[in-house]
Amino acid sequence: MPQRGPTAPPPVPERVTVPGRYLDVDELTLRAEALTTAFPGLAVLRRIGSSRSGEPIRLLSVGRGSRDVLVVAGPHANEPVGGVTALRLARYLCGPSKRAGTGRRSGPADTTWHFVLCADPEGARRNERWIKGPMTLSHYFRNFYRPGLAEQPEWLPTEPGAAPLPETAALLGVQDELRPYLQCSLHGVDVGGTFVQLTRGLPGFSGRLTGSARDLSLPVERGPYDAFFWPSPGPGVFDMPRPRETDQVATRPASTATSTWSHPHRYGTVTAIVESPMWAVDAVADTSEHPDPYGALGSVSRTLAEETRHLSGLLERVAPGLPDSAEPLLTPVTEYLAVSADLAGEWSPETALGPSGSLPPMNRARVTALRIAARRLMMRSAGLLHQMLDDGGEGASGHRLARGPAPEVRAELQRFLTEGCEAFEADFRTRWIPVSDQVEHQFRVVLAAAELAARTTRLPGPADGGSPDDAVPRPVVVRA
Repeated sequence: MPQRGPTAPPPVPERVTVPGRYLDVDELTLRAEALTTAFPGLAVLRRIGSSRSGEPIRLLSVGRGSRDVLVVAGPHANEPVGGVTALRLARYLCGPSKRAGTGRRSGPADTTWHFVLCADPEGARRNERWIKGPMTLSHYFRNFYRPGLAEQPEWLPTEPGAAPLPETAALLGVQDELRPYLQCSLHGVDVGGTFVQLTRGLPGFSGRLTGSARDLSLPVERGPYDAFFWPSPGPGVFDMPRPRETDQVATRPASTATSTWSHPHRYGTVTAIVESPMWAVDAVADTSEHPDPYGALGSVSRTLAEETRHLSGLLERVAPGLPDSAEPLLTPVTEYLAVSADLAGEWSPETALGPSGSLPPMNRARVTALRIAARRLMMRSAGLLHQMLDDGGEGASGHRLARGPAPEVRAELQRFLTEGCEAFEADFRTRWIPVSDQVEHQFRVVLAAAELAARTTRLPGPADGGSPDDAVPRPVVVRA
């Protein structure tokens, strides 16, 4: 068992200059290469796999400790903050105070850090049309891209015997190689607040998360859609279901048993999914009683059902003219619309708040989270549909879409997006969080998680949903 460190929180590391904007895939690689040139022997960049189209998936490693932390950036194609955070952490770990000494103390000081710079480079490139700005919801949703669920790197195949995606195989391979005591998956919720999901508890973590959020004026989510039913040991922190358990939301797949988050559970790894918001909504932190949850859910459910039918009808009108190249956009649209139709029924107040209702007690934070989730699903669906019909977009444009219903549908999607984004901003009072603050928050939270996980790491047992047989002993690794 590692020796325990001091109980008092360490001072916040001095802030260093970080880019005031997101970086694209090529920029991440160039900056990582520059770091290895500046710190030869301490920072190493290597290729751990390839995407489906042959894009390199790169791992930047810093340090020579006997234990390992794995940080995964860019698992969702539309969330670019993680790559900048990875470089911020790597640059900090190459600093003079980290190079001094032998690095043989217990805890984070005896750690080699590894950063997957971008887990989905193909998807990330499709988002490069918005990451340089302007940072408005309208520009973001009109250029948003995230692949279908089966094509996202952190999800394992659900069919027995099916091979994982090449991107997923790269993540699994590096997890099996490193057997890290901590894995951090860096996410950037587009609208909402900060929160963290954990595969195992880290006592004291909530205080560190909320302290950073308070310092940077970030709201802490108290009932996020992604963890709506999960227990919360403290503000902003949510415990995932055990690897052999399933989620409680009928419209969502099990998030742990079918993901790379739980794969290293057998090695005693703690996985933390760290969310940092792009646009903040302060109401997600309000745990006061909602005055009319029944009416609020009724409005969300009705509006979601109506808009889902509207967008589904627009898709049906243009679907016959879509070329095969539209498939990367068509798949997520189809999934979003199917999920939205199911959620509209699940969130109806008669179902959700009745005697056999599925929702927990609805305070203002939880109602806000569901309202945001519904609006997000519609804006993403409309944005992807618009890209399929946009002559300036990639893949789906062509002479077949210049005739028939496509021009009329395109104009309707323009109206829907404009009015929807304006309502999103006004209804939720969204405010843009500077990229440097998004990065700084993730930087602090990851360092805190590493410190706390180093004190508590152990191999899984029955209390963790596993058994002693699940534990795979780590071999002795000698590093030069």
